[in-house]
Amino acid sequence: MTLILIAEDEPRISAFVKRGLESAGFATEVVADGVEALERAESGAIDLLLLDVGLPSMDGFEVLRHLRGQGSTLPVIMLTARSSTRDTVDGLNAGASDYVAKPFKFDELLARVRSRLRDTAPTGPVTVVHSDVRLDVLARRATVAGREVDLSAREFALAEQFLRHPGQVLSREQLLSSVWGIGFDPGSNVVDVYVRYLRAKFGHDRITTVRGAGYRWE
Repeated sequence: MTLILIAEDEPRISAFVKRGLESAGFATEVVADGVEALERAESGAIDLLLLDVGLPSMDGFEVLRHLRGQGSTLPVIMLTARSSTRDTVDGLNAGASDYVAKPFKFDELLARVRSRLRDTAPTGPVTVVHSDVRLDVLARRATVAGREVDLSAREFALAEQFLRHPGQVLSREQLLSSVWGIGFDPGSNVVDVYVRYLRAKFGHDRITTVRGAGYRWE
């Protein structure tokens, strides 16, 4: 399983990212210190590093310079509250694979993670299958019994969450954080709306409402 190291010293953000990545099928580790991040990144066990710039002990730029100075080709996505062009340029010049400014939506971060991993992985389809429903994650194609179904980006992301956890109850809060992002209004009914969209396209009986708890893909 792909292992992603989250180097982030804000517990709220690291917990949000960890939860979302694990829901998407990745294994994760979290560190909150630059020196520890460098040690884990150098271990050879990590497949991708999400690296906050403002880490204690050693900031993200320094961690990255050490890694690249040793010849490491580990994919590194910088996370930072700094949004100036200068910081972006500094990060990319230091060897970052990508750069995401806070606040960010999780689906954008997930797309960048997959893109960077795809750059370093053998080519080929990545599919999620349950019964006669198949999602080709890289090509963004969905089929039911061989028939292609047209999905928006949000619909696809929501369907992927369900198919990766068949039979499990997923709360509205879980789905909001993994599909819509950390800053989305928790009182919104957007999950219910998109579940209706998926039922219309995949069949009403595939997604069960569990009263007071959330939804379950049957």
